[in-house]
Amino acid sequence: MKKELFDLTGKVAIVTGGNGVLGGAMAQALASYGAHIIILGRNLQTVESRTRELAQSGYTVRGHAADVLNKQSLLKIKQEILSDEGRIDILVNAAGGNISRAIVQPEGSFFELDMDAHRDVIDLNLNGTLLPCQVFGEVMASQESGSIINISSATVQNTVTRLLSYSAAKSAVENFTRWLAVEVATKYGDGIRVNAIVPGFFIGEQNKQLLMDPSNNLTDRGKKIISNTPMGRFGEPEELGGAVVFLASNASSFVNASTVIVDGGFTAFSGV
Repeated sequence: MKKELFDLTGKVAIVTGGNGVLGGAMAQALASYGAHIIILGRNLQTVESRTRELAQSGYTVRGHAADVLNKQSLLKIKQEILSDEGRIDILVNAAGGNISRAIVQPEGSFFELDMDAHRDVIDLNLNGTLLPCQVFGEVMASQESGSIINISSATVQNTVTRLLSYSAAKSAVENFTRWLAVEVATKYGDGIRVNAIVPGFFIGEQNKQLLMDPSNNLTDRGKKIISNTPMGRFGEPEELGGAVVFLASNASSFVNASTVIVDGGFTAFSGV
């Protein structure tokens, strides 16, 4: 296989949530293969910090404070990107996550689930993926080319306790990924593809307290996850880089409506 298939030189890549741990790692991977990176995130301070970090490494990068649930904000940024770059080639929907009030705690009960928190998690993960696809995907439709990469979760295929709302939201993201892949390919041609990455367990800001104690030792839950991961460890953020570059590049030109699992074997293992 020719190395040129993975080349992203001059491609314009938007990474929502690119100011986070996993989104930032994927943004860096795309940049290292030549893409011009646009980082979107709600926290301007962390957006600017990640933008500086990538720029200091010699990459072409811009950052915008944006809420993926605010369509008008996304439309404004789209016009700025088109004015600066003239096109949009890659969209990685890495914005998402869970909130503590939507977690069913061991001492709590499903029957007492905070429905407002549940709706917030569904909104952030599903609609926070759908809206950027609407806004930025429309540009790809007009170009008849582009790659959209959504982020699913290992909690979709395996039941993971406590994470009802998050698991339901990510299941919807996978369904939406397949639906949108069919929709855009049949209406706008084979130049547009929509796929998803399924990360396993990586240590991030949102899940660290569930997996590690204040002394950075594994919690009981963390130990269970490691024991059910054949590779016997958590993933490193940069290990998502190969999957995102593959799906963004011409190396995956006939890959559509698919999920690429990056989980050390977690979803394949029954525990026996």
